[in-house]
Amino acid sequence: MTRSMKTLSLVVALGALLAACGGSAGAGSSATTTITSRPSSPAKLAGASPRNGQVIKGSTGNVRLRLSGARIVRPTSQHITPTTDHVHVFLAQRIISMNYGLTDSIGKVSAGPHVLRVEFVASDHLPFDPRVVASAVFRVTR
Repeated sequence: MTRSMKTLSLVVALGALLAACGGSAGAGSSATTTITSRPSSPAKLAGASPRNGQVIKGSTGNVRLRLSGARIVRPTSQHITPTTDHVHVFLAQRIISMNYGLTDSIGKVSAGPHVLRVEFVASDHLPFDPRVVASAVFRVTR
């Protein structure tokens, strides 16, 4: 195994660990917010692009997702349903998009390795329990 593949494997493992351990509830969330009970969702989220280990040339990448067991909808209510809502897209543990679709474009990405995490969330922007997350580690070159 080459040094770059070992580094990439370590970054993938770190990204998976960070996704499993929590993370940000989104911009504007309070550190004192306590989540006592969250609904579960039958949804399964997978990334079609970028793939783990993919190299992207330039500074813009396209995000494509696959979602089963649920569907993405425009915001219509605060009523939480486990099979409808939207996704939050994170790059470097920072939310970059609240998306009401299964595609997105991320721009101005610096050269080097990056961890992309996407999470299917409820209408109140909080996660389901268990979380519905997909992640990928990719590299940007110029």
